[in-house]
Amino acid sequence: MKIVSTNIGERKEIVYMNEKLTTGIFKFPVDIPIFLDVEEVKGDAICDRENHGGVEQAIYGYSLKHYDFWKPLYPELTWSLGMFGENLTIDALDETKIHVGDTFKVGETILEATLQRSPCYKLGIRFNNMKIVKQFWNTTFCGVYFKVLQTGFVKNGDAFLQIKSCPNNPTIADLLIKRKIEKESNEV
Repeated sequence: MKIVSTNIGERKEIVYMNEKLTTGIFKFPVDIPIFLDVEEVKGDAICDRENHGGVEQAIYGYSLKHYDFWKPLYPELTWSLGMFGENLTIDALDETKIHVGDTFKVGETILEATLQRSPCYKLGIRFNNMKIVKQFWNTTFCGVYFKVLQTGFVKNGDAFLQIKSCPNNPTIADLLIKRKIEKESNEV
């Protein structure tokens, strides 16, 4: 695997349901190396620290291959990498094959897979369509949150090499499915 895009975003104020909100989901590709720190990507806006950033969710990676699934569903959008709020767009990230604890060397960094992304309404805001949130829940294309074990710079084209495998741990897709079941049982 390799990095096909590094993405960062600025704070953006929006109005949703007559309420002013600040979000960092509007991420766009950059052509310079980005620094992956212990709790965040330097220079990237994180506006909801309760659900994003921090040690367990410092970096969000999403697969370029998943874009092929989503683009036909939203042909009216102007597509760019970073659309899902990911810091790293990775050519062939597969949540059904990445286990919690799997570790990767990328650029100067070492990253450990920790969690799935559970989508919220801000993804719907980014897509200008709330349907995406439910559709996202109904796939295994959730992306992967990573803990930064070794900080450093990464750039477009860097290899994303697995250096440790934890096959006895649940996959990232397993975590999403479990979270979806919990969410649905709480809604009843």
